[in-house]
Amino acid sequence: MNKNQRILVVDDEPETVKYVSANLRARGFDVVTAHDGTEGLKQAEEQVVDLILLDLNMPGPDGFEVCRRIRDSSEVPIIILSARGREQDKVKALDLGADDYMTKPFGVDELMARVRAALRRARTEGGGAMPPLEVEGLRIDFSARRVTLNGGELKLTPTEYSLLALLARNAGKVLTHRALLNAVWGPEYGQESEYLWAYIRRLRKKLEPNENQPQFIITEPGVGYRFRSLA
Repeated sequence: MNKNQRILVVDDEPETVKYVSANLRARGFDVVTAHDGTEGLKQAEEQVVDLILLDLNMPGPDGFEVCRRIRDSSEVPIIILSARGREQDKVKALDLGADDYMTKPFGVDELMARVRAALRRARTEGGGAMPPLEVEGLRIDFSARRVTLNGGELKLTPTEYSLLALLARNAGKVLTHRALLNAVWGPEYGQESEYLWAYIRRLRKKLEPNENQPQFIITEPGVGYRFRSLA
């Protein structure tokens, strides 16, 4: 499964780079490394990578800036590896387009589970023969994994698409926070509500004419979210 899959590790701590790289290589991944933000951006531009593991505190552009700049031009999955465990740091990183956030120190088994989950989201096909959904100028083509709004194609990351597609496939049905986290991020997730807040906010910025009065993704307070009914 890991054949030819390449992961970029960007971290200024040599011990972390060595530890993470060795474990990835032991599981069949090709690994590219960078030791500061400038080198990380250069590698991300010059190499074709399937996933990026990114530290926040680095010389040069920090991890937040590196994440933002990569996300401007690429949908590659990004997992933050940081000693900063504050919720505001997690939300900021997710708002900038990170797919996941791990606080150091972490175990190798958890890291590999997160890596597999991120790669799985990136390659998951539309699934089934469900016809495209069309409502109020929004069109979701599940087989092509393509979303357009009023005729213009929307640029969505794999995680954004997975979340939107799950909600849309269950239009009119309330999906709980835990159900969404389990289905999109993986069975190891269930309490990371900040992931949903950040990604729902990102989707609404792209989909909704007025984010404060959403037409497509509706909040069910204290429970979860639902995509508007098609009836």
